[in-house]
Amino acid sequence: MPKAIREAVGIDECDEVIVEVRDGIILKPAKKKVDIEKLRESLRKHVETLKKIPGRVEPKPGELAQVSLEEEFEQ
Repeated sequence: MPKAIREAVGIDECDEVIVEVRDGIILKPAKKKVDIEKLRESLRKHVETLKKIPGRVEPKPGELAQVSLEEEFEQ
């Protein structure tokens, strides 16, 4: 698969793909195994980074239920 196509769809050179033949050929990235401990550590570091943001205010439960992402950027 050409590099430009791989980069456009987020498939790395050694990634496994699933090939489906229907009306054409469909290539999908195969599910990757997740190291749960690495994921937890990354999330913990991200939370610590967020906590360091000055003036950060956490929303109360349900406070953002009616807000869409588009509305956040319009303000």
